[in-house]
Amino acid sequence: MSEVKLAAEARNEFGKGAARRIRRDSKVPVVLYGHGVDPVHLTLPGHELLLALRTPNVLIALDIDGGQRSELAIPKSVQRDPIKGYLEHVDLLLVKRGEKVTVEIPVQAEGELAAGGNLLEHVLNTLSVETEATHIPEAVTVSVEGLEAGASVLAKDIALPAGTTLAIDGDTVVLQVLSAQAEEAPEGENGEAVAEA
Repeated sequence: MSEVKLAAEARNEFGKGAARRIRRDSKVPVVLYGHGVDPVHLTLPGHELLLALRTPNVLIALDIDGGQRSELAIPKSVQRDPIKGYLEHVDLLLVKRGEKVTVEIPVQAEGELAAGGNLLEHVLNTLSVETEATHIPEAVTVSVEGLEAGASVLAKDIALPAGTTLAIDGDTVVLQVLSAQAEEAPEGENGEAVAEA
């Protein structure tokens, strides 16, 4: 998994006005919490944080106030401006090396379905797993090669990397194959109705 080092500054100004000033300086207000300690309020460089967050579950190594304190964290909540998309606020969860965390990892399908024009439905786009904080998988890949209509892939059927376990019921449907004929039937009926009229 990716580890990104970011320089952070402790902050002691709070509220909307302070947050606006921080964002005007191309920085993002951040709260670091976890392990039963008081939340730590920080600012991080906006562009670097935005790039880091492009990787799901990125591990962020925080260098706080010029090295006075170093922490590891993963993103827990990201607030973006709904129109312009810039980062408004980020919550980071404090983690330690070797510690287990529960995260959502993307599910990627590969392979060709059986012939017949069937459709693959992603019932879940992410899979909830428990894994070591410093070894979070970037994604899981599921083969759908040759699956026919009516087939489904359950959470327990997905091979997970070593040290990673499911955090949801193993019988949860993750992917399923839908029959393309069900989509075409109404069009056929409409076509017949038009022909009769």
